[in-house]
Amino acid sequence: MVLNKALHNFVSGLTTDSISQERKEALDQLTAYIQEKVDKQAPIRLNFICTHNSRRSHMSQVWAQTMGNYFKVPNLSCYSGGTEATALFPMVAKTLEHTGFNVQPLSEGKNPVYAIKFSENEQPIICFSKKMDEDFNPKSDFAAIMTCSQADEGCPFVPGAEKRIPITYDDPKAFDNSPQQAEKYSERSKQIATELFYVFSQIQN
Repeated sequence: MVLNKALHNFVSGLTTDSISQERKEALDQLTAYIQEKVDKQAPIRLNFICTHNSRRSHMSQVWAQTMGNYFKVPNLSCYSGGTEATALFPMVAKTLEHTGFNVQPLSEGKNPVYAIKFSENEQPIICFSKKMDEDFNPKSDFAAIMTCSQADEGCPFVPGAEKRIPITYDDPKAFDNSPQQAEKYSERSKQIATELFYVFSQIQN
């Protein structure tokens, strides 16, 4: 299991120096959950949840699956969902493609479906906007990772989740249609990648 060359170069160049101690304490909850599953040789299901399932939750889903592959963490399945369904914002797909992912649109319309690949020989991650309890997502035995404060506050109960972990990110949507849009989406994607690199790098197989 290897990442494609562009992604491998990107990931191997990441450093975790920029992560504050306070932030690491939040991330360590996710590390502990994953480690517990690895120790039990149990399936690891992570559902990244945001209000609209359009930006941060998708970036988190894709990077978590990628980092799990990079660090050879077994039995990992990553998902994303929202408190409502909208659409994966096109700039997210563009940002991931620019980083090195192979991004293929599978359908068009109001809520397009994308296949996003981090490796030539691995299955693609299927991304589209959906509610967190959509049939595509797990119904039980998963961790709900809350990627936006709005969803964290407005969604006190996630049905079926055995663990709820708030790891929230600032919304790059604030920069939509501005000259800084591409830069800010790239910045957020790199932050998520860096933090998930930190999480998965600590897992002992």
